[in-house]
Amino acid sequence: MNPLYRNDAPGAFPPSYYAATADIPPERPALDGDISADLAIIGAGYTGLSTALHAAGKGLDVVVVDAHRVGFGASGRNGGQVGTGWNMDQHKLVRKVGAGDARKLWDLTVEAKALTRDLVARFAPDAAYKPGVLHGEWTATGAAQLREHGEWLSQNYGYETQFLDREAVRDVCKSPVYRGGLLDMDAGHLHPLRYVLGVARGAEEAGARIFERTEALALSEGAVRTANGVIRASHVVVAGNGYLSDISDEIAANVMPINSFIAATEPLGDRAAEVLGRDVAVADDKFVVNYFRLSEDGRLLFGGRENYGIGFPTDIDTALRRRMERLFPQLAGVGIDYSWGGTLGITMTRLPFVRRIGPTTIAAGGFSGHGVALTGLVGKVLAEAIAGQHGRFDLLTKLPVPPFPGGKHARAPLLTLAMTWFALRDRLGI
Repeated sequence: MNPLYRNDAPGAFPPSYYAATADIPPERPALDGDISADLAIIGAGYTGLSTALHAAGKGLDVVVVDAHRVGFGASGRNGGQVGTGWNMDQHKLVRKVGAGDARKLWDLTVEAKALTRDLVARFAPDAAYKPGVLHGEWTATGAAQLREHGEWLSQNYGYETQFLDREAVRDVCKSPVYRGGLLDMDAGHLHPLRYVLGVARGAEEAGARIFERTEALALSEGAVRTANGVIRASHVVVAGNGYLSDISDEIAANVMPINSFIAATEPLGDRAAEVLGRDVAVADDKFVVNYFRLSEDGRLLFGGRENYGIGFPTDIDTALRRRMERLFPQLAGVGIDYSWGGTLGITMTRLPFVRRIGPTTIAAGGFSGHGVALTGLVGKVLAEAIAGQHGRFDLLTKLPVPPFPGGKHARAPLLTLAMTWFALRDRLGI
């Protein structure tokens, strides 16, 4: 079933903590009739809106369409972590693309965080960006490897992090499970829905037109067909990510939707200090990753992946509570005020799929849980390419992203088997 409508009512934001604490604007009108533009963008999330902002800033006439609302998808539902690097170990990326290109790709991720901070300052100060992400390791072996990784980044890239041993980790994150961690203060966290709403305002101020409740039904070279009209454009960017319907076989063969879930506890008050000693975000080394941080009103926002089909489970709370209380036994029985799910796009290598899929059509998606910062930078690079500056776009196309075995039809059952196996390994601690 189309992921656009499998789990959500049309145009209705999920019952998330983010939606409850954001100033959501009135619904924008849907497209009504045929129009023309220099650039048509499918998807009003981070990637699409950053592309629109930067392309409009270059003087292009830009139109953005979204089947629901601005920030309705993963951009308004995610864990809010502004992380460093790609979702692939940098050493492995060096082996894949060579040391020179790997270094350039790393530098793009550092620039992506700086761009995110700049966009927050300009358009979304209420997103309340805060510095600090801690990567936690469950095993002594993993902790030792993490220390080596931090030293390698310092020696080779001049990028500084702080390794924390088991005792030091406990000062930051009050969970008994982590044997070590790497604290990255150039990374950070923010309110994702407020952020995407702010970027949308910035894009409109730059001249972009945004049409909500306008689903892209078909894609052809130079045209996007919707239920209410056709957009004819010199360039098209497809940025629907995990919520994209199968309007492109090439995208569907390379990017697969998968769900992630978050719970927000009741405000913890003084108990918040029993969970995190510093106001940083945390993610760990589990394949089925745990990620969490405190909200501005002292709730624990705790996320993880427990579902490998398109449909959400009927009970989100139980699985998240089990994972949360394993990490924080001191929170046993704590109230959960909000829980919600969202769909993101992943690829075989967990690296984003950034490709030209036609002479004037570009696709970008599959950020695999690392999209909060990277999408903004990728959108800027797409705008550069559309304006004729192809260097950084060509670099992004070197990210190795093979199609799923069997293409779009076999991707789901094969990936479900693989991820179920890795989830079992996580539970068994092997």
